[in-house]
This record gives sequence, C-alpha cells and structure tokens, in this order.
Amino acid sequence: MRVTGFVEKSQLIRGEVTAVLTQLGRKNKLFNIIFLDPPYLKDYEASTLTGIIRHRLLEADGMVVVESSKGHHLPRKIEELILVRQERYGDTLLSFYRYR
Repeated sequence: MRVTGFVEKSQLIRGEVTAVLTQLGRKNKLFNIIFLDPPYLKDYEASTLTGIIRHRLLEADGMVVVESSKGHHLPRKIEELILVRQERYGDTLLSFYRYR
C-alpha cells in the first residue's frame, strides 16, 4: 500500500472470508474497491461475491476486483454484480465486477 500512496485511505483485512464479511456487515462498512485474492481453483470467488452483496459491503459505484487463475471461468453475473472487464497477466486473470 505504501507504493500506491494510499496507506491512509486503505485497509488490509485478513481472516476467514465468511467471518470477515459477516463482521464487516455488522459494522455497516462500505467499500469503494474490494480486491479478492482467494486460493486458486478452490471456487471461493462466487460465494465471496455473493457474501459481499448479502452484507451490502460495496458502495453503489464501487468495484470488486477478483484475482483468479486464467483457466478459471467466473460467471458474467452474480446477483446484482456484473462482470465488466477482464485482464490477463501470465497465469493470472483479473475480473472486475460492478453493480448493474
């Protein structure tokens, strides 16, 4: 975060994803950007995106960036979140989701 200059505006959260999403939801936290980097090929992406929606963690104009293996195909739509862009970098795929 220091490299980006966003130390004062950022928060890195570590923990088991379901528990963290629930905790953030209880605190009524809203985020403009959420970056997910789950273990590859474990199918955590869709359930985590669903949890973000369920706990209302993303601002209306916010974005979720999901890092995954380039061979893992993510859904184009998960409830109200729509896949708006994908970028490949070597074996890594970045998928960008926004609300409709």
